[in-house]
Amino acid sequence: MPVTRPELSPFDRGLLQGVVRGEARLSPEQSLELLREMPLAELGFWADERCRSVHGDAIRTYVIDRNINYTNVCTAKCTFCAFRRDEGDSDAYVLPVERILQKVQELVDIGGTQILMQGGMHPGLPLSWYEELLGAIRARFPQVHVHAFSPPEFIEFVRFFDPPGATLRDKLLHVMTRLRDAGLHSVPGGGGEIFAPAVRRKIGLGKCTGEEWLTVMHVAHQLGMNTSATMMFGHIEGLADRVHHMEQVRAWQDRAIADFGRDGGGRCMAFISWPFQRENTPLGRAKAWGEGAGDDLSQPFPGDVVATLDGMGTKDSHPEFGRRVRMSGSTDYLRTQALSRLHLDNVWSIGSSWVTMGPLVGQAGLRHGANDMGSVMMEENVVSSAGTTHCLNEAEICRLIRDAGFVPAQRDNRYDLLKVHDGADSPDLRVTDWSQHRPRRLHVEAPRETKPIALTVGANDH
Repeated sequence: MPVTRPELSPFDRGLLQGVVRGEARLSPEQSLELLREMPLAELGFWADERCRSVHGDAIRTYVIDRNINYTNVCTAKCTFCAFRRDEGDSDAYVLPVERILQKVQELVDIGGTQILMQGGMHPGLPLSWYEELLGAIRARFPQVHVHAFSPPEFIEFVRFFDPPGATLRDKLLHVMTRLRDAGLHSVPGGGGEIFAPAVRRKIGLGKCTGEEWLTVMHVAHQLGMNTSATMMFGHIEGLADRVHHMEQVRAWQDRAIADFGRDGGGRCMAFISWPFQRENTPLGRAKAWGEGAGDDLSQPFPGDVVATLDGMGTKDSHPEFGRRVRMSGSTDYLRTQALSRLHLDNVWSIGSSWVTMGPLVGQAGLRHGANDMGSVMMEENVVSSAGTTHCLNEAEICRLIRDAGFVPAQRDNRYDLLKVHDGADSPDLRVTDWSQHRPRRLHVEAPRETKPIALTVGANDH
């Protein structure tokens, strides 16, 4: 276990060199000071050094997968979401199983290895529907890794299905075991947002608490499944909220390793953070700090007044908390990503979020602590609903990695390398006309594909 030296300045070179080598660990207070005060170039340097210590100097990775959003019906009313619909809305949908299988086939046809399958929290889908879906995917595509159902979905599964068990953990174990046995391989970190209760209650009405989110992942690790973790920032939160969020991920990862490490337990394999996308969302209509009558920019942002490193800040600490946003640009994004590499010393991969930030900022992320460019994404429906439509094919993502000074390599969900593109037959090196490789819109479910289907719910499915 790395040693924490809280008495040292976070700018101490010996401390930072220890962090790079994995011998020292930053305290939350030290990380907050780095996030606030260290120049971006210096913060990026130390994050890059730490990344090279973990992943080497040569290879940076990507995965070929597909986001499949099986339904957009959701009981939560998150103010940052433009994707959700109520059951009965004209554009609400549940994808038929055969349509989902068709999407998986299209992924396999281009050499894909994984699906990321998430949806809204649909109260009308029985547990047997999910088991049958997973079974159908496993029967037809046994080689495809199924990375599916984020913690908020699992918490709603417990509520919808009322499984046996005296505690939340018991109920989660019942549901998760059934889905694992049906064909679920790992659990994605969607719905992380910000864990601090004051922020979470404002932006995620109806969504699970941070404690519940972390409990879901701990149960997944108990069952031997790997997970990821996410953070959405750049809205109403304070900087201390971001550090608290990272600290919770790190602490629960320590706990999983201690509890299940000897028994082949799962791990949080990756951390991916991205800024809030405001277009078409209720939260996006909030005024930026400084735009409201009476806002005083000489005073701290409301979120910073409320935020505390223990996550216990209260909304009453500032009258404008939750009514003002502080949007995050490329510099703030890179600072936050760089800090995540330094603070999360027990998480293997830090992902660069080109889907929200754009390809070139995503590429810069490879020099600010990220080792992975994420997905050659065939489809995405959630952030694209909020106006983000960046799309890259395999040649383009390989070129971005190579132009950043690294060798691109395709990986799987466990971060094992499948193909290292160090020869002339690499996807990017085969391209002779880059004018044919311009950014395109992501595939989004068309209205003609999104007709609701009738559901029959059996008494034994709850």
